[in-house]
Amino acid sequence: MPAPNATSGSTELQGLLERITFQNPGDHFTIAKLKIKGQKELVTIVGSLYCVSPGEILRLTGMWDRHPKYGEQFKFSVFETIVPATVQGIERYLSSGLIKGIGPVMAKRLVDKFGLNTLDIIENQSQRLSEVEGIGEKRINMVSAAWQDQKEVRNVMLFLQGHGVSAAYAARIYRQYGKSSIAVVKENPYSLAADIFGIGFKTADDIASKLGIPKDSELRAEAGILYVLRGLAGDGHVYCPQDILTAKCLEVLGINAAIVEKAISAIAAENKIVIEGDAVYLTEFNIAEKGIAELLREIYKAQRRLFTVDKQQALDIVQRDLEILLAADQAKAVRKSLDAKIMVITGGPGTGKTTIIRAIIRLYGLAGMRVLLAAPTGRAARRMADATGHEAKTIHRMLEFSPKNNRGFKKNQENQLKADLIVIDEASMIDTLLMYHLLRAVPKEATLILVGDVDQLPSVGAGNVLRDTIDSAFVPCIRLSEIFRQSRESLIIVNAHRINSGEMPAGRPENEDQQDFYFIQQEEPEIVLETILRLCSAKVPEKFGFHPLRDIQVLTPMHRGIVGASNLNIELQKHLNNSTDELVRGARVFRNGDKVMQIRNNYDREVFNGDIGRISAINREQQEVMVDFDGKVVAYDFADLDELILAYAISVHKSQGSEYPVVIMPVLTQHYLLLQRNLIYTAVTRGKKLVILIGTKKALSIAIRNNKPTERYTNLRKRLSNIADLNK
Repeated sequence: MPAPNATSGSTELQGLLERITFQNPGDHFTIAKLKIKGQKELVTIVGSLYCVSPGEILRLTGMWDRHPKYGEQFKFSVFETIVPATVQGIERYLSSGLIKGIGPVMAKRLVDKFGLNTLDIIENQSQRLSEVEGIGEKRINMVSAAWQDQKEVRNVMLFLQGHGVSAAYAARIYRQYGKSSIAVVKENPYSLAADIFGIGFKTADDIASKLGIPKDSELRAEAGILYVLRGLAGDGHVYCPQDILTAKCLEVLGINAAIVEKAISAIAAENKIVIEGDAVYLTEFNIAEKGIAELLREIYKAQRRLFTVDKQQALDIVQRDLEILLAADQAKAVRKSLDAKIMVITGGPGTGKTTIIRAIIRLYGLAGMRVLLAAPTGRAARRMADATGHEAKTIHRMLEFSPKNNRGFKKNQENQLKADLIVIDEASMIDTLLMYHLLRAVPKEATLILVGDVDQLPSVGAGNVLRDTIDSAFVPCIRLSEIFRQSRESLIIVNAHRINSGEMPAGRPENEDQQDFYFIQQEEPEIVLETILRLCSAKVPEKFGFHPLRDIQVLTPMHRGIVGASNLNIELQKHLNNSTDELVRGARVFRNGDKVMQIRNNYDREVFNGDIGRISAINREQQEVMVDFDGKVVAYDFADLDELILAYAISVHKSQGSEYPVVIMPVLTQHYLLLQRNLIYTAVTRGKKLVILIGTKKALSIAIRNNKPTERYTNLRKRLSNIADLNK
């Protein structure tokens, strides 16, 4: 074995990467086997590896160590790759999928044709690749670009390693900044936290430290403040009180309060934040919150188009055409829509919100007025369209979002929507930023109707727009509480309302045929997990006829733990998808047919946070995974798979705006900190035909009694209330 370096105590080791035994997708901590020339036994290596594949030759710098259980290992801190020197090594290297456009078949053809010169030809004489069967101009360009990208990524990787930073982030950094990557990181490593998905402040701070940026530097303090504010926005807060912000920054940064206060003043002067009294806002949230209040005031005060038909006569015609008889509150809501410029309709399941929307649409249609329908998510929009028979779009699509050239929403104050009535469903999901962009595009003469269930969980994004709007008393609000006869036959709907009223759910005898709501008493998390697996894979499909993947959705309050989303997904994947066509990304495994969820807004692909699809193909040669989102097939490069997670089980928050034939949910006291009435209520209302809760009545009772939602820092209600007072 190589001798240690006398000065550093480190050792160099070189060999062929035989296989990767384990890899953590977060920090790319890797356990792998290396074949050393002249040694029969494979060597175990341990450290952070990224952007390498079996078949590559690695040169590692590290030290030997003896693990008490696994024996001798080589722990490395720095690695670099070396071009394979044999025909077999080159073929294996290219077969690994490292270079987009080359798979095992094409790798063999290339090596058969060019032998030891293969890699040199790819790099310096790429046009000669056309001499190989099956390679045309398009593939040559793809291979050349991928080869060059790999070289650039490895330059970034070596730079990061040279500063003691994990190479795991090299590909993301290069995708963001290209050939400027190293220069950007040197100049301001904190830009990584703001610009690159998956790289947080702590990682950027580690890089900054290795680059010699002092702990008490203004650059670090300013970046830390923005990091804390963005984190608070991720938790739903539109602003943060300054004393709380300072305390959180001191906790994160570990520096003097005077430095934090100076940095707050500095970034306020640069207009990165706005300070209003004691409230500190990220600038975009301050603009949006003030803009919502001002735009609602303008819409409220503007003149509307007058109806040219008799309102009562039109209402009678609508009821006849739709073959319905509106209840008193429903008729009140429909009449109000003819007078109010802005209004809110809120109520739980089974209270007739959809019937009201249908009647209003028909009424406006009789008057020859233009109607637009939209909802925050694709699933909610499709449900709205199915229920009303009228086209409905996502809000983003209605506003014609374009990510290119920083144009944002094409529909805005200069290019407004063409409509006399705009109805937005699932309005509880609308966050502050989206509401602002929506209102900018609403014509002042139009009527805006927000429909939603204010008792559900608030938006995933910052703010509490629907509740703040209702609580401000600025706009008329129709609250629906009557459950209609047909809906009263559903225990799901009855129990949703009981839960929302602070009562425990009711049940019927388990042998009753029409049972659609079950509570299974079970205390042990391990047995709850076994029960969920049995229900999803066998009992529910066999007894009720529901498809395990298409119809059943497991919801959970937590991400961690035995019945948290992470572990549930691993176990459900094993039980529900036995496909052998799989892609291993470190510790993550994606299989053809998997149910997956997009976890960030990607405007280029037009898929958004919370969208659920199914993997329909894995193309190793093109390095792409194809995902079918309800008929829309989207391609993901292997490097972008951190945008996807398994979705056999998802959090309740991620389920907002969706409905599922079957909902199964664990409710245990281990979830204590997250057990709230609106969380249980939201989960139950996601179920359409069958809801099964598994856990303890104690945990369920804790949740139902806890009707104090987590406070969000927002001033929208106050801003709207002030306008309402001025209008009196």
